[in-house]
Amino acid sequence: MRASLLICFRLFLALLLLAPAAVFAQQRETHIKADLVAESAPAAGEVMDVAFLFSPDEGWHGYWSNPGDAGLGMQLEWDLPEGWSAGEPLYPVPHQLVLLGLMNHVYEGDYAVLVPITVPDDAVMTGWGPIRVKADWLACTDEVCVPEQAVLTLRVPQVQAAENPFDHYRAALPPLIDRTATFSVEGAALRIGIPLPASMDIGDPHIFVQQDRITADKRVAYADPQAFGREGDLLVARIPLADLILPEGSDLAAFDPLTLVSGILAFGDEGDGISFAAVPGEVPQVAMPVASGPVEIAPLWSLVLAALAGGLLLNLMPCVFPILSLKAMTLARAGESEQQARREALAYTAGVVLACLAVGSLLLTLRAAGQEIGWAFQLQEPIVVVALFVLAAAITANFAGFFELPALPITREGGDSSAFATGLLAAFVATPCTGPFMAAALGAALLLPAPSALLLFAALGLGLALPFLLLGFVPALRSRLPRPGAWMARFRKAMALPMGLTALALLWLLVQLGGRPFALMALAMVAGLVLGLMVTGRLQRSGKMGWPAFGLIAAPFLIFGAFALPSSYAESATSQAESIHDPVEFDSFMLNDLTLSQGKPVFLWFTADWCLTCKVNEAVAIEREEVRQAFEKAGVITMRGDWTRRDAEITRFLTDRGVAGVPLYLWYVPNRQPEQLPQILTPDMLVQRAEAIR
Repeated sequence: MRASLLICFRLFLALLLLAPAAVFAQQRETHIKADLVAESAPAAGEVMDVAFLFSPDEGWHGYWSNPGDAGLGMQLEWDLPEGWSAGEPLYPVPHQLVLLGLMNHVYEGDYAVLVPITVPDDAVMTGWGPIRVKADWLACTDEVCVPEQAVLTLRVPQVQAAENPFDHYRAALPPLIDRTATFSVEGAALRIGIPLPASMDIGDPHIFVQQDRITADKRVAYADPQAFGREGDLLVARIPLADLILPEGSDLAAFDPLTLVSGILAFGDEGDGISFAAVPGEVPQVAMPVASGPVEIAPLWSLVLAALAGGLLLNLMPCVFPILSLKAMTLARAGESEQQARREALAYTAGVVLACLAVGSLLLTLRAAGQEIGWAFQLQEPIVVVALFVLAAAITANFAGFFELPALPITREGGDSSAFATGLLAAFVATPCTGPFMAAALGAALLLPAPSALLLFAALGLGLALPFLLLGFVPALRSRLPRPGAWMARFRKAMALPMGLTALALLWLLVQLGGRPFALMALAMVAGLVLGLMVTGRLQRSGKMGWPAFGLIAAPFLIFGAFALPSSYAESATSQAESIHDPVEFDSFMLNDLTLSQGKPVFLWFTADWCLTCKVNEAVAIEREEVRQAFEKAGVITMRGDWTRRDAEITRFLTDRGVAGVPLYLWYVPNRQPEQLPQILTPDMLVQRAEAIR
């Protein structure tokens, strides 16, 4: 229906413009001033370039040859000497203007349209003029449109300027690529393959299609988002099409299949672009983001504040709770003396910030080397998880009193090295669980220059350490802590429970990463190490040297683990639990087909087994029977991306969305830009969106 109304609107405008000139004779003043200028005097057998110079008033705009959903392109009637001919007008790159859901292709400032005029070889060059043209165009604001016309007489400059203005006019024209593009129509989409070097930066691309009508019953849906993907030296664009409804028996129903699709590929809003001509042909399927558009990066100062707040909030996130035992011991020791509290606060802060910088630097280095990784990549590596499992089990045994290890910094009763090591471990284990304030900051860190990115990682660490830093330097806060005493020994044993739960969670993660045999081998190795620690503790309590015995007991288990773990690792281990939604696994091709070709609503979520925030959201807001029923009624298709292990396609998709890690929740509705939902979902959030579709 909208397409039919637009056609009627254009016909109405055309009739107005073709009315007798007397209708407009009273309106001499125009809102777009026009002039017609030649580069130089014409010569027989040559092509003379002439320029239409348009200067819109403030707030007014003119139109490209294809105006888009509404408007009207310029119409020209030439009065030329016999045998002379005018070519097609050449336009600069237009801009997108969306009003009331309709997209127009406009020019809002001064612009020049060039027209080549061919002078025949036998032209008589005496008394060749004047050359006139009757030009009709539409001048619009955001609220009103006025058809305007003028009879322009060609001016030839009598004095050559020091700088030829036609050089600027030509520079504004998008050059035609020297290779032919191809196009195909697939369902409700026009796909165009444009040969472009893979190294060419295309910015935020958008294609202005010259042809409005693509098939007998389809036209370009200008306001719908376009999608782009690359395969080597080929850029593939997907342009949505809309149904074209014509009156029955109308002469407009006749349509010959297109043999050429032309247009302009713009590289953002700066007026840069190229023009292309595409012929029917095969266009390969390539992965592409669902909608074109640049990743908007907030000012650096706001990203630093977001990272600081995210690190501070990370102290309260569920995924950080297993490490609270280490932090609690540091808090308790902070009450011993003011000088010691300050030293430990600084040491703890240094450990946290250094760990965040180290992880961030490694992340940036690996990405610069071509690795497709994101934030929390360390928990996607089985060997790292095994090491954390061993460490968590050892700390649990120490907290439980099975053994004493004064030489280990994180277990000593005080000291700067203890606080520093505690900060290192806390940051390394805690930072993978990104909070809602951290998503934008960490996502921007992957796109910013290295110094700015490292500043964000440091701010994240400072936020994580801020409570301890305040306790060390604010006596009023420190005075509220319980005084050191015998209770600390009992508290240390109590903290063995959350640390033990951490070890169990890491063991479960090993099952997801490498399969049950892999996790059993790791458990057997850790059991042997804990047995050695218990024997060591027994000897310590009797006043004997226990560490030689630990070495004798632990060595066989470590050798066993070195051989058994690699051989038992299963690359294809299943990592995701069953879902009541029966989601399809993430696939960018399928996502494009569902959302763009088939026009179906899709809920896409990215998760990982090591992300406790993800698991909480799934239990609270996703894996609910009310949500399943609402999705079923609204026809919502669910798609899940599992990032438990490293996945290059998921990493690229997250990066394209300006996100560094999981969770990520996206809501797709036909003919609308995808909505990125908050990282913390409420129970009714998905139900409300599904009900809004029906």
